[in-house]
This record gives sequence, structure tokens and C-alpha cells, in this order.
Amino acid sequence: MRLKPDINTKTGLYLGSEIYGKWWKRYTRDNMLARGNGRYWNDEKTFYFLRYLTRDPISIPFEDIKVFKTGKWHSGKWALGHTVLKIVWNKNGLLLSSGFLAAKNKSDTEILISELKNRIKN
Repeated sequence: MRLKPDINTKTGLYLGSEIYGKWWKRYTRDNMLARGNGRYWNDEKTFYFLRYLTRDPISIPFEDIKVFKTGKWHSGKWALGHTVLKIVWNKNGLLLSSGFLAAKNKSDTEILISELKNRIKN
């Protein structure tokens, strides 16, 4: 599924996806192993992250998201004191936690979480 982001993308960093919250168990399928810088955006149904030099974005459907969390590290990587956005979601029968540096500070990360929560239909 190749998508091109629109002008409303923002820069960020993908830190990886943990399986069942275990930093040493990383999800490696579906082009999700490699960490990296890129751009993120969302539409009404999905959050996307496209790493630079890749063609297909990581896509997280809002209907599969269970909870949003924050922290200072993810998937064995410390974020140098920055706030990490952690999206906990179901994929292929597994509970994943995907980590992103998506904002410059904690308050901006909280604003992003609030915007994403508004997209989730309960």
C-alpha cells in the first residue's frame, strides 16, 4: 500500500515496535524492524509514519489502537530526555507498542495524543 503524504505531514522518529511491552521482543514484520527518521500524518481512519528512503508507510488503524502512553525510552532506545509517544495497538493477533518521537516537548506530545484520541471511535 503505497501512499504519498500530503502537505500536512510533520517530522518525527520511529523507535520501533515492542511485542507485549517487552523491549527485547521487537516486531520485525511488515517493514517495521528498522528505526528511522521520517514524516507522519493521519487521515480519518489511520495514523501513518513514512521513514525516509522507504516507499511504504507504517500504518496504524485507529480502530486497532487500545491506548496512548508516553515515556522517555522505547524498544531499548533512550530518547535523550524527550517524550516518546507510544501507541499500543493490535496487529496480527499481537499487542504491539510502537514508539515515536513526534513532538519537541511533553506538552506538544500531549496535544498530539488528544488530537489522535479524537479520531478514535469508541
